[in-house]
Amino acid sequence: MNEITPQYHYSLLSRNTFGIDAAAHCFIEYTSEEGLLQAIAFHRHEWPRLPLLHIGGGSNLLFMHDFPGTILHSAIHGVQPMAQEEDMVLVRVGAGMKWDEWVEYSLSRGWYGLENLSLIPGEVGASAVQNIGAYGAEAAQYIEKVECVDLTDGSLRTFDVAECEYGYRHSVFKTKFQGRYAVTHVWFRLSLSFVPNLSYHGLTAALEAQGKPSASLTAQDIRQTVISVRRQKLPDPEQLGNAGSFFMNPVVQVSLYNRLKESHATIPCYRVDDDNVKIPAAWLIEQCGWKGRSLGRAAVHHVQPLVLVNKGGASGADIRNLCSRVQADVLERFGIALHPEVMMI
Repeated sequence: MNEITPQYHYSLLSRNTFGIDAAAHCFIEYTSEEGLLQAIAFHRHEWPRLPLLHIGGGSNLLFMHDFPGTILHSAIHGVQPMAQEEDMVLVRVGAGMKWDEWVEYSLSRGWYGLENLSLIPGEVGASAVQNIGAYGAEAAQYIEKVECVDLTDGSLRTFDVAECEYGYRHSVFKTKFQGRYAVTHVWFRLSLSFVPNLSYHGLTAALEAQGKPSASLTAQDIRQTVISVRRQKLPDPEQLGNAGSFFMNPVVQVSLYNRLKESHATIPCYRVDDDNVKIPAAWLIEQCGWKGRSLGRAAVHHVQPLVLVNKGGASGADIRNLCSRVQADVLERFGIALHPEVMMI
């Protein structure tokens, strides 16, 4: 049975949070692995020489122009508890489920760990590709394995967490396998007992400001505080096009940090290991005078300079030009290269 309905000259305006008005030659949404295999076969039969791209919620994409091939999108939902071991539960989640809906659902079932990752935009499949992170937590801490389909030949493959090669905003799906696999399901290992993750100072400070003592915190306290802090710092894509944090926080050697501290006494950092520290990209960008500045219809957000925004009518090229200008100024002043989290297509 044919489960797919190809749509032609498809507007991607609602499929990317930057609000870039681009179009795809063909767009196919599927609801099962079988539907995905049908979509791959359809594309290979109709347009074997045109590109094939799989997207999630579009919260990490910047379309530079119309896409000349086929774009695939997962609508595989569903949450399946697979096993329970002592104080842990193993859960299989459809890649098309919205990430924050999954976080909310997991907490409602008494499955803990993801509360610090509340309100991150995008879908479950993208969490395994991007290794999303915030407030002292990363998706990789809770991922057990990732089920995928190879877009080149339709074969199925499951990656265990070690094979995913997770690092800071990094996975094997962003390097040697970039664009090759479509994630269909992600397995998470979560705790049945709640232990708050208070490793991020900003979160701890926000909880203290609310008068919530750490000894009596609940997972919902963490979730609601994270949501509140994110809403204060980050613009709503429905109101102002953006992809959240545009740049990764650079990791530099301690020796470079110490040299910079001689001339920039207030430069912040977070220890990564004995030899490296992470410097907030937002601080570097603000020091270069970019906070709140615009280049045409593209701008650096006036509250959180880590975020580039579409003020309305900006093209992908406008956003990329702003990105390049910010990168150049940070490199010139600090000798640090900023790298985008966002994938430009």
